Amino acid sequence: MFDPTQLPVISLAGEAALAPARLSPTALRQRFAQTLAWEPEISTETDDRLAAPFRRAAVLIPLVERPEGVTVLLTRRTDHLTSHAGQVSFPGGRSEDYDSSPIETALRETEEEIGLSRHRIEIIGVLPDYATISAYRVTPVVAMVAPPFTLQVDPGEVAEAFEVPLAWLMDGQHHQRREINLPQGGSRAFYTMPYEQYFVWGATAAMLRNLFHFLRA
Repeated sequence: MFDPTQLPVISLAGEAALAPARLSPTALRQRFAQTLAWEPEISTETDDRLAAPFRRAAVLIPLVERPEGVTVLLTRRTDHLTSHAGQVSFPGGRSEDYDSSPIETALRETEEEIGLSRHRIEIIGVLPDYATISAYRVTPVVAMVAPPFTLQVDPGEVAEAFEVPLAWLMDGQHHQRREINLPQGGSRAFYTMPYEQYFVWGATAAMLRNLFHFLRA
């Protein structure tokens, strides 16, 4: 497995940061209640893959209503996992037959992984499905989360949970493009969003890019 932190930055997305007024809890709820034209960004990871017979999954994008501004609740996976070990991710996982919808998958997995009760979660919308190189078709479910709440992470899956200011993530100057040359030829480009000691990249960064596009429509 390659180390994405060691790859050079080839470019920045570079778009202007979203205005603070567009990132308030009220503005976020209003935006998801609207139907506006926008285009999700298709990365080399997802290109031509959404039609494949992938396994279904869902993640929750929890937007926490803090007095100092909305934050995004993220997790860091444990280092011993067989896939995506140590990576930053949203809470979520594979859909089960008994899940009635992607929303139910996201809520169930979030409670199992970090102990966040669904009673603190207000679903406000969903983003387009994202297909991963690990053969999952992931539905990002966006929600507002009302403090106070107490988390209890599953130590078998989650090393820690942490929050990043939404305003920082919704700034194109913080969206880096990196690229790796593939052994079979060609290359793969992907987004990274390093924040303090955390390195957000891959599918998580790509879904945040789509949230960015959606909010700036």
